[in-house]
Amino acid sequence: MNYGFIIDNRKCIGCHACTVACKTENHVPLGVNRTWVKYVEKGRFPNTRRYFQVTRCNHCAEPPCVEICPVSAMFKRKDGIVDFDSDACIGCKACMQACPYDAIYIDPERHTAAKCNYCAHRTEVGLEPACVTVCPEQAIVAGDLDLPEGNLAQLLERNTVRVRRPEIGTKPKLYYIEAEESAIVPTAARHEPFYMWSERNNQVPGGGAAYPSDSPLLQKDVLAAYDVAHARPWAWQVPAYLWLKSIASAPLALPALAVALGKLPPSRLRDVTLSIVALLFTALTFVMLVWDLDRKDRFLRIMLRPQMRSWLARGAFILTGYGGLCGLMLLAGLANLPRLSAILVWPTILAGFFAAVYTAFLFGQCKGRDLWQTPLLPLHLIVQALLSGAVVLAFLPEARSVAVAGLSVCLGLHLLIVFGEFAMPHATDNARYAARLITHGPYRLPFWLGAVAAGGLLPAVLLALDATRTAGLLALAGLLIFEWCFIMAGQSVPNS
Repeated sequence: MNYGFIIDNRKCIGCHACTVACKTENHVPLGVNRTWVKYVEKGRFPNTRRYFQVTRCNHCAEPPCVEICPVSAMFKRKDGIVDFDSDACIGCKACMQACPYDAIYIDPERHTAAKCNYCAHRTEVGLEPACVTVCPEQAIVAGDLDLPEGNLAQLLERNTVRVRRPEIGTKPKLYYIEAEESAIVPTAARHEPFYMWSERNNQVPGGGAAYPSDSPLLQKDVLAAYDVAHARPWAWQVPAYLWLKSIASAPLALPALAVALGKLPPSRLRDVTLSIVALLFTALTFVMLVWDLDRKDRFLRIMLRPQMRSWLARGAFILTGYGGLCGLMLLAGLANLPRLSAILVWPTILAGFFAAVYTAFLFGQCKGRDLWQTPLLPLHLIVQALLSGAVVLAFLPEARSVAVAGLSVCLGLHLLIVFGEFAMPHATDNARYAARLITHGPYRLPFWLGAVAAGGLLPAVLLALDATRTAGLLALAGLLIFEWCFIMAGQSVPNS
């Protein structure tokens, strides 16, 4: 058994009966939707036409929301339905980032993830989903894809169908007959401040998608006449988490390398100080991770009942292991055990690099955010960690020369990678759209003035003028601004 949907656009009249039935059947709160209908108008008067698109969860054969969920709150049933367990969800919103279709929302009453679950409670007793039953034109067809004589399989056999974003590899099972390009591609239609019956809702938590009027992806004479807004899942805590983690990950790396090369003498006090810095910022990283959860009371489920395919769960264990090693380094330094410190230092540094880089693999599971799929990200996170470690080192007088060298090299690499991430051709229009939001859109001023000029070029000048600490603090500020632009712009691309 393998359930799926077909939306027959030849029949849909845009009546919203499916939306109302879904809300009623599943007690969906106001402001969020499991099913909604998008209107797109195309052409110039009098030669115009309105197209409808019914949108919901695609019940993918390879659902990225299931893989990324750290506590198995999202799961795929044996009958192909992708379902959710509100009692297990911690509200991390990672599933929302993984979904390329904007199909998942946070229930404003339960503060847990929810979406279309194919009306599983009806399906289990032999009934069709509520949206199918209520559709007056039979434009929504549900059924078993593995049943050759079934209506769904017959329609797929006789008609040319299309799915949304097949390039992602999720193998969606929501098929459209006669899909309109300007409706099925989220970045193709122009969005005005108002829709047919409402203003565009920019007040949803997080601000929703951005629709620049000068986007090169817009099709000519195409207007989104009606749509619904979707929240930007991750707030400022996630850029702060990335920034704090970069400071936590590598304060011991450059001095250990300098000692190995004979550029610095061993120092018990320095090891203790840097271990304290690593522990403090690792703890603050954990604070940001918990702060961003909508169900903070369930955080420990990541550790107690983890779903280990998720890099969010793996990351929690990596950070915990790194913090433990930093604690042992601190104890060895306080107890004046130089041999134990020498044994621990390189495993601690290696764990710190893992702590820095695992986020790249977490973002790799965020299939709905193409900007974050850049192949340069693992290297960039290592460079950011070393850059931050060099800034910390600049405040230790005996390590100033090492700090200057580290800052100079890492700052140059950071700017080079930033340039590469935005100057190189992007693999998808989604990624190109997000990059344009940073370089030409609403994030251009903080990016160019904050991340590049004040946080990149000016520190390079100050390093040449021997103002190492000021240069380091500006570089850290620029890094925080870059993280904010990168995270927020990646979430501002419409997926539906």
